[in-house]
Parts: sequence; structure tokens; C-alpha cells
Amino acid sequence: MRTSTRLAGVLTGLTLALGGAAALTAPAAHADVTACINQVERELQGGEAPASIRTACSVGMGGDQKQCVTGLTTGGVTNGTAVSACRVAAQ
Repeated sequence: MRTSTRLAGVLTGLTLALGGAAALTAPAAHADVTACINQVERELQGGEAPASIRTACSVGMGGDQKQCVTGLTTGGVTNGTAVSACRVAAQ
């Protein structure tokens, strides 16, 4: 096997290995959802957010702010908190 072919194979393997390691150490995607949920839970004064709130925050993380706000307000969150929580989810 030629040295250049062997070197290319080693570099390809190293790139794939490092890329996989980077994916494992990347911050979790749910961090933004968690911040959204935490804002809502502060309004609920310690109560745990129901599944509908978690779903709305997930939608907000995906970028659909209007649907996020609608989901949160339907779940009993005030409009002001819903808007700010959805804004945090999108960041």
C-alpha cells in the first residue's frame, strides 16, 4: 500500500473519530427548552410544568414562536411570561 493512501486512510479515520467525540461533548439541545420551562415554573411558583408546557417550549426551540406562545397561554401561563419563555427557547 502506498504511503499516501495509508496516510489518507489514517486521516479519514481520525477525522471521523474526532467528529464523533465532538458530537458527544456538544451541549445538549434541551438546554434551551429547560430555560423556557424554568421561566414558566417560576410563574407557577414552584409547581412542575405539565407535559403541554414542555411541548410548547420544544416547539419554541424549533423556532415557531407564535405556536409556542399559544401553547403556553393555553396551559395557563400569562402572555408576558409566555413571550419571554419562548424567546429563551429559541436562543
